Amino acid sequence: MSTRPTVLFVCVHNAGRSQIAAGFARALSGGAVTVLSGGSEPSAAINPVAVEAMRELGIDISEAVPQLLQTDDVRAADAVITMGCGDACPIFPGKRYEDWELEDPAGKDLDTVRRVRDDIKQRVERLLGELGVGA
Repeated sequence: MSTRPTVLFVCVHNAGRSQIAAGFARALSGGAVTVLSGGSEPSAAINPVAVEAMRELGIDISEAVPQLLQTDDVRAADAVITMGCGDACPIFPGKRYEDWELEDPAGKDLDTVRRVRDDIKQRVERLLGELGVGA
């Protein structure tokens, strides 16, 4: 069994915020965490402006596909990070939960998405540090 922590990032459409966070967690942890993401109402495709904003930092999330949040993913996660998910996210006792209040980048311009991206990056770096994973 893996000793790597598992982190689940959740937002409603799994097309912007949670995909950005997952991209940062994968890149900054160097594979030291298992990263999952999902949404309560997944979009058909990832937000292209989010892809562009991450590409500027050398992180490619273009192959990411929005996924329906799975209860088993919540069970498997050591930390569950929600972003505007509301009551749609299942809660299990004993899990670490954080709700990150972030602007939804859907339909926003690149400058706005950059601000959201940079906020998410700082939060992911802090989370990885708290999990004992060097960022």
